Amino acid sequence: MLKILLINSIVIFLGAYLLEGVKVKSFLTAVGVAILLAILNTLVKPFILILTLPLTILTLGLFILVINAWILMIIDKLIDGFSIKGFWWAVLYSIFISIANAVMLKLF
Repeated sequence: MLKILLINSIVIFLGAYLLEGVKVKSFLTAVGVAILLAILNTLVKPFILILTLPLTILTLGLFILVINAWILMIIDKLIDGFSIKGFWWAVLYSIFISIANAVMLKLF
């Protein structure tokens, strides 16, 4: 669990470095974002997925990108030192986080 949190924090910090529309103040902020992201993905995302299931099926799963971006934008409002310029940056950042986490978890 701690390994996954550390990998998520590194990915969040690296993504903010690579994408100009996302800013993370420090690595400690990235750890906070990773913790809050894990909590929201565990507690809130399943309910949102159930409520939007017809739309998700209609878009062949692409609506999940919107849900992920929305969760990141909520975290933007909750954590000082973390900011996303807009919705499309949040979508791009969520894609980056998903891909980078998958790669990092395979490697480590």
